[in-house]
Amino acid sequence: MSLQLPVIDLSAADRGPVSRARLHADLHAAAHDVGFFQLTGHGVTPAETAALTGAVRSFFALPEADRLVVSNLGSPHFRGYTRTGDEHTGGSRDWRDQLDIGAERPAHVPAPDEPGYWWLEGPNQWPDALPELRTAALGWIDRLSGVAARLLHELLAAIGAPPGFYDDAFGDRPHLHLKMVRYPGRAPDGADQGVGAHKDYGFLTLLLQDDIGGLQVERADGRFHEVPPLPGAFVVNLGELLEVATNGYLKATNHRVVSPPGNRERFSVPFFYNPRLDARIDPLPFPHAHSAPGVTRDPANPLFAEFGRNELKGWLRAHPRVARRHHAGLLEELSSAGAQKIGA
Repeated sequence: MSLQLPVIDLSAADRGPVSRARLHADLHAAAHDVGFFQLTGHGVTPAETAALTGAVRSFFALPEADRLVVSNLGSPHFRGYTRTGDEHTGGSRDWRDQLDIGAERPAHVPAPDEPGYWWLEGPNQWPDALPELRTAALGWIDRLSGVAARLLHELLAAIGAPPGFYDDAFGDRPHLHLKMVRYPGRAPDGADQGVGAHKDYGFLTLLLQDDIGGLQVERADGRFHEVPPLPGAFVVNLGELLEVATNGYLKATNHRVVSPPGNRERFSVPFFYNPRLDARIDPLPFPHAHSAPGVTRDPANPLFAEFGRNELKGWLRAHPRVARRHHAGLLEELSSAGAQKIGA
């Protein structure tokens, strides 16, 4: 089934007070009612997009041996290449392979009195066979950081909140994250889980998808609806921290990807705009707070106001082989004491 997402034109913010007011009304409705929308008017050019997608396809065209040189099994920071089937969502394997990239920083090995989530900060792994990938990926992170920061300001203004309320939570060390993803068709056993139903951990996700389709979003009717590709647009969804910040007024929405049929490939590049790992997300002051329904309660997925705890919980579950190799102690903490203790 397909139920078209709202389309938000960010450039309307520059066309005078009437257009900006209409933008805010549309953005408010999309974020409150759906938690997903298509973003146009963002300023990223077709040439910039083509350069990024070319680098993505070049990476996945490398021989597997070259991709495995940067396997995330060698990174305690969960950076690098994940082979098809090695990532899990909801306890089931995802039939995709991917390269995880973040802000390029030195490793932060947590001291005994520091939270375990500091393991998530560290250097990326880059394939020697494709040196141009580093420039393309880090350039894309910088470009989309600017788009996402502007969008967040407009979103907060749209619901009557101070636009810069969370600027300090991002500061000069936001935990930015980029995935380059390939879905290589259906799994040999016929399963169609490209990636299972989930919500994102942070503030905003901006997704560049190709023209193959497969992304599905859960709507108010409880069904998952297709998101047809819209040329030139990013698919934007709100993460769990915005749901926490607004006590459920803004929605973090379940979504998934159904594998393309046969051996047909699908490529996508999600960018995650996240605050500092140690940021504690204060409740947002806004005039609609009295009508907030409360944060979604899921015993299997407790939400935290401290971003790093949400993020670490997700990585340990999604990448069990990396977690077993590098973080046996954190896994034991997760299983024996419950997710509430992670990062404490």
